Amino acid sequence: MANKKLLLIDGNSILYKAFYALYRSIDRFTNSDGLHTNAIYGFNNMLQTMLDKVQPDMALAAFDFGKITFRTELYSDYKGGRNKTPDELIEQFDGVKELLSARGIKSYELKNYEADDIIGTLSKQAENKGYETTIVTGDRDLTQLCSDLVTVSISKTGTSNIVHYDAKYVKKNMNITPSQIIDVKALQGDNSDNYPGVEKVGPKTALKLINQYGNIENLYDNIDDISGKKLKEHLIDGKHNAILGKQLATIKRDAPLEISVNDIPYLGDQIDSLIAFYKKMNFRKFLSSMSSKDEIKLLPVDYVTLNADNLIDLEKINFNECSFYLEMDGDNYHNAPIVGFVIGSGNQLFASRDTTILKSDLISNILESDKILKNVFDAKRTYVGLNRLGIKLNHVNFDMLIASYLLDTNDNSNDLGKIANLHDYYDINSDEDVYGKGAKRSIPEDDNVFLSHLVRKAKAIDELKNPLFEKLQQHNQKTLYQKIELPVTFVLADMEINGITVNSEYLSNMGSKLKERISEIEQSIYNMANEKFNIGSPKQLGVVLFEKMGLPVIKKTKTGYSTAVDVLEQLASEYPIVQEILNYRQLSKILSTYVDGILKVVNSDDNKVHTRYLQTLTQTGRLSSVDPNLQNIPVRTNEGRLIRKAFVPHKEGWKIFSSDYSQIELRVLASITGDKNMQEEFMNNDDIHASTARRIFGLSSNDEVTPNIRRQAKAVNFGIVYGISDFGLAKNTGISRAQAKSFIDKYFDEYPGVKKYMDNSVEDAKEKGYVETIAHRRRYIPEINSKNFHQRSFAERTAINSPIQGSAADIIKIAMINMAKATKNMQAQMLLQVHDELIFEAPVEEISKLEKLVPSIMDSAVELNVPLKVKSHYGNNWYDLK
Repeated sequence: MANKKLLLIDGNSILYKAFYALYRSIDRFTNSDGLHTNAIYGFNNMLQTMLDKVQPDMALAAFDFGKITFRTELYSDYKGGRNKTPDELIEQFDGVKELLSARGIKSYELKNYEADDIIGTLSKQAENKGYETTIVTGDRDLTQLCSDLVTVSISKTGTSNIVHYDAKYVKKNMNITPSQIIDVKALQGDNSDNYPGVEKVGPKTALKLINQYGNIENLYDNIDDISGKKLKEHLIDGKHNAILGKQLATIKRDAPLEISVNDIPYLGDQIDSLIAFYKKMNFRKFLSSMSSKDEIKLLPVDYVTLNADNLIDLEKINFNECSFYLEMDGDNYHNAPIVGFVIGSGNQLFASRDTTILKSDLISNILESDKILKNVFDAKRTYVGLNRLGIKLNHVNFDMLIASYLLDTNDNSNDLGKIANLHDYYDINSDEDVYGKGAKRSIPEDDNVFLSHLVRKAKAIDELKNPLFEKLQQHNQKTLYQKIELPVTFVLADMEINGITVNSEYLSNMGSKLKERISEIEQSIYNMANEKFNIGSPKQLGVVLFEKMGLPVIKKTKTGYSTAVDVLEQLASEYPIVQEILNYRQLSKILSTYVDGILKVVNSDDNKVHTRYLQTLTQTGRLSSVDPNLQNIPVRTNEGRLIRKAFVPHKEGWKIFSSDYSQIELRVLASITGDKNMQEEFMNNDDIHASTARRIFGLSSNDEVTPNIRRQAKAVNFGIVYGISDFGLAKNTGISRAQAKSFIDKYFDEYPGVKKYMDNSVEDAKEKGYVETIAHRRRYIPEINSKNFHQRSFAERTAINSPIQGSAADIIKIAMINMAKATKNMQAQMLLQVHDELIFEAPVEEISKLEKLVPSIMDSAVELNVPLKVKSHYGNNWYDLK
């Protein structure tokens, strides 16, 4: 019969290790209440490693009771040199004990004793019973407990690099027995525990003496045999310290515990408690991993494998509403292979790999019907995928992806299984669990594995529809979902499908010219440096600039000299080579990212690029664009702007037409703050930046405002929107920090409503944990109550900015929906949305109509307390807009 196994955890030691292992990432580890969780997270990683290795029958985590113990009575400065425990760690002790309880492990502490003494006493009890004991700790002191039955596992770095000590390991590596470790420590002292030892006796000497004499007592019994005069003197003078040190170093193995090894069975994970704890800590990784472990069994699913021969089975079902999921093997749904689908409702689900049957009259009629409600995950992806098959998805009721995103914009995964877990639904694996990830990702060949996964997706959609709709209703977000986010999904889908035409020949020619220019700059740099080197290598560049050429060092990194843009910009005006390097980087970026990058994704069938808009990525509600990113084409340099010349109408006689909101975020700010002065300026159609300059600088009229003064006022205006500090404003404008503070103070004097709004936004966020836009889009800000100053400051800026930026996003989405309706019977097509700008293509004869229609619709998207203002332009391409 196998020996029973005991796992003993040095709670304090491992928690400290975990805290500092993840200390650099501490700001990323907070839960929704602002509690730091990095130590708990790392502790749990270690715990899982040891549970998997040991598979214990009994387990306990021992903690120190407090600073006062029998050792401090022996020596008042015991552990006196240690730094104060960080508050961010102290706040995690209760959490780790809650974690241990949820994982079926008892925690214990004993007044007047340390965790080591609890572990020493229980390991002795277990040894007497013949149990195998594993002690996990970050403290080498516990290696004195090693024996044939006791292994001490020491976490060396982080919580994953663990070395396992037993009696043989100690003998082999130190040439002493475990119990002699106490004598060695007593002689050499211990800096960590702060007791002195014998002067001038270091680790090597202490080890040599104990090897020779066996222990301290025998050493002092034979003190006259010590040959070195100085060493003998130090030993005699330090006898008290040595004996005291042994008392302090010796772990008690008979502490008066109120428990025994019989009282600490390992109970295993308490599933409900553990899930609740992981949710409270925002430990999504651990929650997700639970769904693929045996503890959470996936329920069996019933479904019909659909093919051309049994479609009649589907025909028998009278659907009023159905869930549908279309599987594609890849992120880019414009070209990813369509590999399967599931359709049905409740327990009547049909799944298939044969995507050709989607085109059958029966299924396509269901999907296109305006009588049958469809529930999906990612309606835009589904709509575009089906469009490739000639099917138009219609009458979507529930989009699980969008609903989940609106409930918490911090949760923006695109994996149905992971999102289901976030909403307490665990009868599903993630795609990563089923398909793998990266280069190893593949669709399972086993029909049962693959189709069962699809069916579970449909069931998750079905099961989560009502709970998520109820939450949207509770959050006052049902209108946001039904009137803005779901409708704009299909507007975006049509824009993506339509795409925008690219003049590839122009781009290729531009690329050739850029390569020539880059080559010239490259040669110029080599000439100035008097050598050839890899300009793209920060290390080589740093050596050339700061060692060989002797330029002043602005900043250093762990690997050498910083050659970041902000560093080089400080040197560029005085050193021509630096300006050339900045030019080289800029043009190389334009060539690789935009010229070559766009050419790679031009569709050969229609000479267009079909970007994908990420609707559920940003926390403010703004859209993002990928494959390619058409929202980030450079505008600050002429070379960057010239890329826009490549975007043209799809045929002769058409124009590119653009309309964009003027200063929309400042207008939103004026409206939601209720500031009378700012509102009056917008009502009078004043130049807001000139008016702000006049107020800040105390000028009598806007005529006195110089371009430089206006520029500074503009920086203040937009800085206020983003909650800028005096330090940030000073850096952006080149003025002193004192001037910047004066500007901001004056700004708040002139626009008191803005100051009141900012203060109220922060207070509301602290109370509620979130802020909202005009359309009730929420952004949760858990860091708002953080004890970390920098984290809290960022959260406060977020609380100020998000309602403004998010409201601007709401407005343009409404405008897009209204524009799609207004142009339904026109030839004009909406092609792109670039933040505050909408871009169309239209025949020349419709341009005059667009000039009136687009501004009128964009201006009236919402009713603010100040007017919205739209500017329109048109031309032969995106660049030549006039």
